[in-house]
Amino acid sequence: MRILLLFLPFFLVYRNVAAQNTGSLAGSVKDKLTQEALIGASVKLDDSDLGAVTDVDGNFRIAGIPPRTYNVTISYLGYASQTKFNIVITTGNVNQLNVELEPDAKSLGEVVVAENRSVRIASIETPLSIQNLSAEEIKSNPGGNFDISRVVQALPGVGGVAGTGGGFRNDLIIRGGGPSENVFYLDGVEIPVINHFSTQGAAGGPVGMLNVSFIEDATLSSSAFNARYDNTLSSVLQFRQRDGNPERIQGNVRVSASETALTAEGPLGKKNGKTTFLASARRSYLQLLFEALGLPIRPDYWDFQYKITHKINSKTTLTALGVGAIDDFFFEAPKDATPENLYILSATPGVNQWNYTQGFTLKRLINNGFWNLTLSRNMLDNQLDQFADNTDGKQSDESKRILGIQSQEIENKLRFDINRYSGAWKFSAGIMAQYVKYNNNSYTRLRAEVLDSAGVVVQPAVEQRFNTAIDFFKFGGFGQVNRTFFNERLGVSAGVRVDGNTFTDDGENVLNTFSPRLSLSYALAPKWKANASVGRYFKTPLYTVLGYRDESGSLVNKDQPYLRSDHYVAGLEFVPTRVLRFTLEGFYKKYEDYPVSAFDGISLANRGGGFGILGNERVLATGTGEAYGLELFAQQKLNNDLYFTGSYTLFWSKFSNADGELTASAWDNRHLLSLLAGYKFKRNWELGIKYRLQGGVPYTPLDLEASRLNYATIGTGVLDNSRLNTLRLGNFSQLDLRLDKKWNFRRTTLDVFIDVQNLLNTVNPAPPNYTFQRTSDGKAFVTTDGQPLRTDGSNAVPLLLENTEGSLLPSIGIIVEF
Repeated sequence: MRILLLFLPFFLVYRNVAAQNTGSLAGSVKDKLTQEALIGASVKLDDSDLGAVTDVDGNFRIAGIPPRTYNVTISYLGYASQTKFNIVITTGNVNQLNVELEPDAKSLGEVVVAENRSVRIASIETPLSIQNLSAEEIKSNPGGNFDISRVVQALPGVGGVAGTGGGFRNDLIIRGGGPSENVFYLDGVEIPVINHFSTQGAAGGPVGMLNVSFIEDATLSSSAFNARYDNTLSSVLQFRQRDGNPERIQGNVRVSASETALTAEGPLGKKNGKTTFLASARRSYLQLLFEALGLPIRPDYWDFQYKITHKINSKTTLTALGVGAIDDFFFEAPKDATPENLYILSATPGVNQWNYTQGFTLKRLINNGFWNLTLSRNMLDNQLDQFADNTDGKQSDESKRILGIQSQEIENKLRFDINRYSGAWKFSAGIMAQYVKYNNNSYTRLRAEVLDSAGVVVQPAVEQRFNTAIDFFKFGGFGQVNRTFFNERLGVSAGVRVDGNTFTDDGENVLNTFSPRLSLSYALAPKWKANASVGRYFKTPLYTVLGYRDESGSLVNKDQPYLRSDHYVAGLEFVPTRVLRFTLEGFYKKYEDYPVSAFDGISLANRGGGFGILGNERVLATGTGEAYGLELFAQQKLNNDLYFTGSYTLFWSKFSNADGELTASAWDNRHLLSLLAGYKFKRNWELGIKYRLQGGVPYTPLDLEASRLNYATIGTGVLDNSRLNTLRLGNFSQLDLRLDKKWNFRRTTLDVFIDVQNLLNTVNPAPPNYTFQRTSDGKAFVTTDGQPLRTDGSNAVPLLLENTEGSLLPSIGIIVEF
């Protein structure tokens, strides 16, 4: 409210002047196949007389644009026209738009089936199972909080983890696969960590790291992966960043309920447009919000991001990028010592974590193509500490330690790929090499020694303690070829990939990871396409698995093979108008060699959706699995001020455990429904609404006797794994709303937004938590005999904590562009 009052005089003073201010649009147009600049391409704002043509460098600039939202159409003789939808013009920043056009076979005199390339996301390599989000769709997403990882959860086939419904954490559950099965790329540089407080081995976390102000678009592929991408079983998420403004310094400041972010961009050196930069820093104050709410958790984070682009000459470009974060998840004694708050203190580890990714890419244009050379390094430093009976949030009694981990993962990567075309043929090939280092000083208390009242041991201690350091090389190569037939009615893409490593027993035999894939696309009619793909994909075992040592110090997981997943997908695409698209797909995924815990016999496919570390144990590569279902998607791009998407996924997800039987996995929602709509009102008002429904996931009931026996020493209940995933939570649903209003002044724009998550205050179902009843001040346990709590819990008063309250979260924020 103070922020709004501060800006109120500016609203009144500039009310009339703002209507006279104008904005600008600038960018470039290239050939998608060769990356060559297109000279003389037409760039036109739909429903206006404004436009421009590209210069000798393929660049364009349109000035004097009234501030509002436009669709922009780009055309060039011999190329398929393309429309960029929902382009917001403001006076504060020059909107940068980079476009790649594909040659149109009609220019060769062929009779081809017409298609709308603007609304279609698919390519010949990935003709199905692919979705795209523009920067504006990410920024304005209701409940998204400018968090790309969270916004993606509204796409078809994407779910959240059990007990959160996708409403708290950013774990990506794609078509029933686990959260460790996805890979992420930022401008072609692999970035293993995209979330703050990341779960080591799985990449999920509660808050995304990437700055949406850098992003031009994000593309999610859930099958038919291009052979250039390694180590994926469920999805490839690609983030494409824009270049900085080559003409002047500009930027924005964003202040929201949880963080403040500053972004700047512009030219470096002489104003010749050859070198540009983007840079940002973001600071969280969630810890202050949670303190005001009386919660014991204190998440505190910083993140930083930059991109520098230097055009060496007309054929060669060098790009440097980096992203990093500093995270501290700690606790304080709660103001209100409720059982729920006290349970959080003992059941959740403290996280002290930092990570970074740094990459350099050299792109060189050649005859009929181009090549990329990428050198990158990423590092994760992860410290976890957890104590039982941590009532004040500052526990340091080593006798009560449950978890203590100090771990690092380091990857140094070199990638080279070449991309060429000849007539109707397109080729790409490449190689990669990585040098990996992993170390871990680990202590985990799985079970503590428990004595009965007579001092007799009723449960021996089970602990894991080891110190490990490993390093090794990974290597791989790929090839992909594409061709169209029958006047472009039929598109065929075939690819193969092999990978290996110098660490595992059979890792150097690349034939073990021979990974073929084939995609087909056939135009049934001008508006209809039938698509299909089949492929085999492999993933390196987790470093946390490979580096584990047993009591004798032996690396007992060197026998682990690569995880394997075979995909079979078929579908239809219908594009009735320029802005409207429907898809229907059926998919089947079959898993082999999935790791299963040697301790409790549970597949690692069921884990990775919480704080901590995944895979830090002895495993057996005996697991199998399958996920299959149907997916329906509808999308309308911005048309008559309205845009919307809707998707429904029906699927089953099953994995085997030590018994070899396929059972419902922890991600088996069965039903995923997502609806999103936005409307652009006059005077730069915008309203967005998003609704998500996820079917209840299976969960494992508590073993009440074992929980009583162990709670005092491990701080949580014990699950009854003999009844693994035999119960199911209720459905999760959430309605989010967002309202934006922009004021455009001279070279400054103010955007005020109101975002309401869970508008209907719906309960987010979660499994019950086990604890012991405490005294009113929370400092001691209530016992049946008035004596101190026995280690075996025999005189405790058990308490099950049920999640029966919703969480409505309204927030307000501002964005100032300058």
